[in-house]
Amino acid sequence: MRDTGVPWDRLRSVVLDTDGVITDTASVHAQAWKEVFDAYLLDRSVSEGPPFRPFDSRWDYLLHVDGRPREEGVRGFLASRGLHLPEEAGPGERDAVTVAELAARKDRRFLDLVRRRGVRAFEGTVAFVRALRSWGVPVAAVSASRNCARVLRAARVDGLFDVRVDGVEAARLGLSPKPDPALFLEAVRRMGRDPRESAVVEDAVVGVEAGVRGGFGLVIGVDRGGVREEMVAGGAHVVVSDLAELLPLSG
Repeated sequence: MRDTGVPWDRLRSVVLDTDGVITDTASVHAQAWKEVFDAYLLDRSVSEGPPFRPFDSRWDYLLHVDGRPREEGVRGFLASRGLHLPEEAGPGERDAVTVAELAARKDRRFLDLVRRRGVRAFEGTVAFVRALRSWGVPVAAVSASRNCARVLRAARVDGLFDVRVDGVEAARLGLSPKPDPALFLEAVRRMGRDPRESAVVEDAVVGVEAGVRGGFGLVIGVDRGGVREEMVAGGAHVVVSDLAELLPLSG
């Protein structure tokens, strides 16, 4: 193997985040969030007067919504601007703007973009997962998104994973969102493994923090957005730009 300090001989399972690690959908999520938030912020600026400051597809996405359930993403981003909305519309407020409504708008826009664009899996990740499976190491796909299964099927990689724990399962089981490690720990439990002998692979700083909190033996950051330093500061043991960097050298 490449000299990355990765203790492959001691790892018994690997858990990968989906958006941004397995599939090239983080940018699609970011675009959907931007369209929804910018429309809301512009409307608010016109009606209430605060200057319009658009959603930043890089930093606002990474800091406030990446890796989080939709409703929490809405709350987190709006709080960063000093804004708050009711959770749901009350009686007689069918047209009220709420946390639930903005989250639903984002979901509809994301699915529309996926239908129009399709979904691409990262080649380096696919090769990495296939290598793990050839070594007898079980692999799980994890996501806070309720669309995880649909995204994996669209990318034609759903058959590569032994376990999937997503937003649907999180809601069913009452699992707390990242940076709580509950999603990762549930995936490891289903594979019959110990987190201390397992790895987490994440592209979000909040996901790196979850892996550290969960006591995982190895936390790998995939830096596709210029957050290497933040990942290292958050406790990532290894940070790469693509998982292909962790494959055996050819020849």
